[in-house]
Amino acid sequence: MTQVYVSMGFFPADYFAGTVNYIADTQAADGSIPWFEDGPMDPWDHIESAMGLTIGGRLDEARQAYYWMKENQLPNGSWLAAYKNGLVEDGTRAESNFVAYIATGVWHYYLVTRELAFLETMWPTVRNAMEFVLRLRGPEGQIYWCEDTELGIREDSLVTGCSSIYKSLECAINIATTLEQEVPEWALARARLGNAIANHPECFDRTWDSKSRFAMDWFYPVLTNVITDAAAKHHLAHRWDEFVVSDLGCVCVNDEPWVTVAESCELVMALLSAGAYQPAVQLFSWLHQFRDEDGSYWTGYVHRDDALWPLEKPTWTAGAVLLAADALSNQTGAAHLFRNEHAVTSSRNATRANNLLD
Repeated sequence: MTQVYVSMGFFPADYFAGTVNYIADTQAADGSIPWFEDGPMDPWDHIESAMGLTIGGRLDEARQAYYWMKENQLPNGSWLAAYKNGLVEDGTRAESNFVAYIATGVWHYYLVTRELAFLETMWPTVRNAMEFVLRLRGPEGQIYWCEDTELGIREDSLVTGCSSIYKSLECAINIATTLEQEVPEWALARARLGNAIANHPECFDRTWDSKSRFAMDWFYPVLTNVITDAAAKHHLAHRWDEFVVSDLGCVCVNDEPWVTVAESCELVMALLSAGAYQPAVQLFSWLHQFRDEDGSYWTGYVHRDDALWPLEKPTWTAGAVLLAADALSNQTGAAHLFRNEHAVTSSRNATRANNLLD
């Protein structure tokens, strides 16, 4: 089994060069990053891939990915569910966590480059996206999962999706603060969303089967800092044996023998956020057996059948690998983003948000 131990101060750039190049080589001429050549593209995974490009120093390509988002944003601030070859492939809905993730990507790029001009250029896109997302709020602060293009807002919420939005709101607030934009209502919305995730389980999975069998529902509240400190360690330990297969990685769901590389990388970062550094290093070391010769990574592995499945190497999986490696090694200025960074809301915005809460 191939094992690579990435740790603080050690980022094997030559080893990951192929991973970065795989994303760049798959990127289309218009800046969009499909899952694989001639495959679909969705806004969330497109941004995950762009963050991988940023970590790898392919800054021109990363900017083009974000400019694609800017140029294709709809008047209501959203993007549709999926695109392919420059056209809309799935126009049935706009998913709230997909839309919000632009803030995470833009802030990540800024942390690496400190290019204030880029932040200023992307600010209207981020602002309009977050306003769309916050229009989908429920009564307890939860964010509904999508707006259907025919049926309107679909009033149910996902723990994973809302946790991702919680992180994106943090990043959006940081962008606004850096640009001296007042957005106290965003801070209030973030606080209420975190409270809903932590204390109101009745807000989630109301109209479909519970998603608690999915690993992401387990670790995303830790990854995105809804749950922190000792509580985060306890939370991860409580269901560890349900989801983690030794020497392989994290399964996608607890009732299927399918280890997935991207979820495993996100769990690595959740462990770092909880302060569990050595388990994070070990978990990441298991994943390189699923690396192809070109530096890309297979989606997952069915250990019951000893089979890679599906036979796809998504760009977003490569992006997740690079994000985890960066978080472990502290390679870039954004390495701390998924470890445990809290919002740096200015005192003026914080005061106004607190006044709204009173």
